Amino acid sequence: MYELLVPSRVVYGRDTFAEVGPQAKALGTKALIVSDPVMEKIGLVARCEQYLQQVGMTFAKYTGVDTEPTDVHVKEALDVCRSEQCDVIIALGGGSSIDAAKAVSVMMTNEGTISDYVGNQKRFTEKPLPLIAIPTTAGTGSEVTKVTVIIDTKMDVKMMISQPALLPAVAIVDPLLTVSCPPSVTAATGVDALCHAIEAYISRRAHPVTDALALSAIEAIVGHLRRAYENGQDIEAREKMAIAAMKAGMAFSNASVTLVHGMSRPIGALFHVPHGVSNAMLLPGVLEFTKDSAIERLAVIVRIIKPPLKDVSDTEAAEALVEEVKQLCRDLHIPNMKTWGIDKTAFDKVVDKMAADALASGSPANNPKVPTHEEIVALYHYCYDYQYDTKTVSS
Repeated sequence: MYELLVPSRVVYGRDTFAEVGPQAKALGTKALIVSDPVMEKIGLVARCEQYLQQVGMTFAKYTGVDTEPTDVHVKEALDVCRSEQCDVIIALGGGSSIDAAKAVSVMMTNEGTISDYVGNQKRFTEKPLPLIAIPTTAGTGSEVTKVTVIIDTKMDVKMMISQPALLPAVAIVDPLLTVSCPPSVTAATGVDALCHAIEAYISRRAHPVTDALALSAIEAIVGHLRRAYENGQDIEAREKMAIAAMKAGMAFSNASVTLVHGMSRPIGALFHVPHGVSNAMLLPGVLEFTKDSAIERLAVIVRIIKPPLKDVSDTEAAEALVEEVKQLCRDLHIPNMKTWGIDKTAFDKVVDKMAADALASGSPANNPKVPTHEEIVALYHYCYDYQYDTKTVSS
């Protein structure tokens, strides 16, 4: 039996941001806007407030979310939500704001702290406050997933929680909101979306519907990410990327991510590397590790994104995918961990903890080739100063 869980309503297209007012009014009487300082600075929080005012809805706001959401952000936003007696939540921003808002929505109605729910130790038994998720990047797909990732600041661990209660009630995907993304953010979040799609497709939990979503997303991302990176005003590219990120989110939320995400979370937790960047740092190296156990599926991907290679063997096609991903990372100027600035001595001290945390997350178990602790440690070292400038397979 297969299952596909998505938000009750998905509204997408240019200028759909204005729908936040009517959608919020249909769900509650007072909204809490959860966002970050950048969204406030560039005026998107003010626009959200304006749309709410137009339908006569009152609101409060919490704009303290950082590049990586933590249990501290969740507690602070919860305090505002409770004191202001809000009954609907609006997440505006990248995946960090959306993930924080998801945690607030469930913790407003359920007992304990968010850390109590890691690994399904506890289930969210009470219906969450309705959440409207509005992404401003084309990457995480969090607006359509049942997943939140929150840093436990005491343990230095990224807590990955996946339960249906975390699904937003409404997703509003307006590609025009991504135009303000600088090239570095466009690159990192775009490769994050590519990770979601590739991992969903090769996951041991993949199924026919997630396959269709994942392959469609991969084709769009490979075809449009470079364009969005090189020219942020390319609205067609922004639109294709926004929809692709959403599809990739639907795919991985239902098929699960695999080894890249399992290894990525500890890098973010311990070295505060943004999620999209840490995924991008790992993708080519992890694909090399996984390749021999997923040749047929990787070959399918290549034949979609590089039609001239349709007649090569599966093995050659799988090799070509690794090279294509390397070239994409090179074109997008993705750093490795060394060039990002992670100190090698500090890295070596915690690499065993990172491997243990990666395995504990459960995601590596969905990889076609399930790694041992020692193999993950070796992969971390391999990816630390990974070089993307290798010869690519020509078409």
